[in-house]
Amino acid sequence: MDQFDCLCIRLRRASRALTRLYDEALSETGLNIAQLSLLFSVWQAQPIAIKALAEKNQLDPSTLGRNLGVLERRELLTLSAGEDARTRIVKLTQTGMGLLVRAAPLWQGAQSRARERLTADDERRLRALLALLEGEEPDLVAGSRDSPIA
Repeated sequence: MDQFDCLCIRLRRASRALTRLYDEALSETGLNIAQLSLLFSVWQAQPIAIKALAEKNQLDPSTLGRNLGVLERRELLTLSAGEDARTRIVKLTQTGMGLLVRAAPLWQGAQSRARERLTADDERRLRALLALLEGEEPDLVAGSRDSPIA
């Protein structure tokens, strides 16, 4: 097997390189890009059930639960009982929202540095290819260049 011919290996290597870029940019917040992504997802849809958040982020609910536990211990979000005993609801705290706002320009800087490696056409094609690999319909015009936090 030629590892450079394996799509999965190449995507994982590229993902790790991008993850390092974003994690370094966010380091002063104490968040990594995976944690920021979760906080942003909660902010967009709160209150949201863990199961729905897991589906939205394509994560296993048990893995998501562990990751949310870390953020809850930092008092960035709250986990509370839902309408039935099996459902847990996630909400951002004021501290979490403050950190999200503080992290937004750092994320934007990392986003800009990542985009410097691509032409606008490269980025459109990459987004379309990623959508196909994720089993979604490619949107050739998607991809805001703005911060995730307005």
